[in-house]
Amino acid sequence: MRKLGIILSAWVMTINALAAGPAFTFDEMTGEVFTPRTIEGLRSMNDGEHYTVQEGGAIVRYSYRTGGRVETIFESPADFGFSAYELSADERKILLTTAAEPIYRRSFRAAYCLYDRDTRAITALSPGGKQQSAALSPDGTMVAFVRDNNLFYVKLSDRTETQITFDGEMNAVINGIPDWVYEEEFAFARAFEWSPASDRIAFMRFDESRVRQFSMNMFQGQLYPSVYTFKYPKAGEENAVVSVHTYTLADGQTRKMDIGEEADQYIPRIRWTPDGRLAIYRLNRLQNHFELLLTDPVTGRSRVVYDERNDRYVERTDDQTITFLADGERFIVRSEREGFFHLYLYSFEQGLLHPITRGRWEVTQLLGVDEEHDEVYYLSSETSPLRRNLYRIKLSGNERRKKRLTPGEGTYRIDFSKGFRYYISTFSNVSTPPTVTLHTADGKLIRTVEENRELKDRLTELNVPQKEFFTFDTADGTTLYGWMLKPPGFSEQESYPVLMTQYSGPGSQRVADSWSMDWEDALVQQGYLVVCVDPRGTGFRGEAFKKITYRQLGKYETEDQIETARYLAGLPYVDRDRIGIYGWSYGGFMALNCILKGADTFRAAVAVAPVTNWRYYDTIYTEIYNGLPQENPAGYDDNSPLFFADRLQGKLLIAHGTGDDNVHVQNTYEMANALVAAGKDFEMQIYPDKNHAMAPDGRNHLMRRIIEFLSRNL
Repeated sequence: MRKLGIILSAWVMTINALAAGPAFTFDEMTGEVFTPRTIEGLRSMNDGEHYTVQEGGAIVRYSYRTGGRVETIFESPADFGFSAYELSADERKILLTTAAEPIYRRSFRAAYCLYDRDTRAITALSPGGKQQSAALSPDGTMVAFVRDNNLFYVKLSDRTETQITFDGEMNAVINGIPDWVYEEEFAFARAFEWSPASDRIAFMRFDESRVRQFSMNMFQGQLYPSVYTFKYPKAGEENAVVSVHTYTLADGQTRKMDIGEEADQYIPRIRWTPDGRLAIYRLNRLQNHFELLLTDPVTGRSRVVYDERNDRYVERTDDQTITFLADGERFIVRSEREGFFHLYLYSFEQGLLHPITRGRWEVTQLLGVDEEHDEVYYLSSETSPLRRNLYRIKLSGNERRKKRLTPGEGTYRIDFSKGFRYYISTFSNVSTPPTVTLHTADGKLIRTVEENRELKDRLTELNVPQKEFFTFDTADGTTLYGWMLKPPGFSEQESYPVLMTQYSGPGSQRVADSWSMDWEDALVQQGYLVVCVDPRGTGFRGEAFKKITYRQLGKYETEDQIETARYLAGLPYVDRDRIGIYGWSYGGFMALNCILKGADTFRAAVAVAPVTNWRYYDTIYTEIYNGLPQENPAGYDDNSPLFFADRLQGKLLIAHGTGDDNVHVQNTYEMANALVAAGKDFEMQIYPDKNHAMAPDGRNHLMRRIIEFLSRNL
């Protein structure tokens, strides 16, 4: 009788849920109802007592001390719009980004304008056409920019324009901005820097002449498609030759800096030290040897002041790798040299002075150094790999003086004022949409800036399910972290289909205690369980966990996702015959591998913009993790889904944009060829001219298509 009662109860719950229908659909999610409010364009002002934010078409000044609105310092005219801004050194002029046209992920052309707060006049920066990467000089009297691959600067006093380089040419030579692969993988769009005294500009020059080209048809409603051709170095192929130069404004002379005789290397960053020396990052082709060069900008002579080597690879060098102190003698290195990312204090003359942080956790971001009080502020995963909290520690690394400043259990983003007297905190966790608060440097709350109360009420009203964290151990004893979303009215007596969503790429993280909503939340409303697990190779759990995938991308990640599916299949409320997997980009590569190598486990898979063989992807990303294909062919082919197409048993949807400059549609076309040759049926959705993100208007169509596909096949 008891068993019959449970069955009847579950049946009634199912009928009621179906009758009620979903609380919301994906179409409703595409509006603003689930979009949290936050602060846009936050900038601390020079006095450290005020900050500016972008509010629609205005730039507004606020007080840190009171949190109150002080004044509107710029209001856009009715026919004028801007997407970003930068204040001059004296804060009397504002560089405005207008009419921006995207190029790649970070780069764009724009019609930059200057607003004078004294005269209230808006003037175009230059009449010579749109510019890239415009930047004010530290003294606020000039702006440098790139146009047509050449570097320029303009004096704001009389708008005199000076051209610095003259050899820029599309697909040949680039000055002052990075090539495609540097922009994508080293994550920057400006390759020039003003000196602290505003008397020199350091810049990088890219000679792309020997880099092979990739072409894409661009349809755009034309009778005959145009062809867009750009330089794209694929794994094992030639890169651009990069050199570093300084231009002196006083004499108009350009000087080449000494970065060594090896041409097949990377220069991930150039930076000026506070005392006016030029620091250059240097990285070998395999990216397992990183050096910091200190260079005399006049003579070009350089010397190595920091040297780091790794048996596998030195994790991506970026703006967080080196932080120069204002004294001009010391710098902080963020490195995982001892197994976890930590901070180390160095001297240009003496080398390593001492570690600042220690432990089996990671410093995820260095927020800054208050040198007046010898204090370092940083975010870390000390409480959990899934969370981020703000800490303060003495520059000496004294653990007894370390203090946690944020009380919540979740994820914080922190923006400090100049002078480190205040900070603005953005906090969320899986149950709490972003809350923005203003604090003094010791953590004391001044006021709540944005609570997102309407969004919270809406989530409560709709009874939106919250992610539930779980862990499980794989067969070899590795503990993996995951989250699960359960449908409304969930009952352990019912049996549910499961969609696994994942990315799985090196150093990434998808299982985190932060708030988010995406298309999967609409899928949950239709009675699906959605599960995400971070496999081996993902980040924030130390070097050993992350770098196990070195030279064999896809092997351990696939094993862990298949084992996750088998773990889920053993749960009493999971329909073991209805488990699917979804992923985009690296996640698409993984979704293909899982349905092919785990053919007896997955009923359906969706792969969006997938890499199908790492030979098709770029040099910097691929070779740091997989080495050169000439030296490690098995690492490329043993885990390429192209070679396992004949194993397909389940239902498969592949989607790709033909204008994807990042993961080329070639990957999907080659996968389709392999599946056809193997006699396998599959579905394919092609988006003409759309990029890697399916922008500008393909993503929502794709999400509806995926939901429809899953409703038929899972």
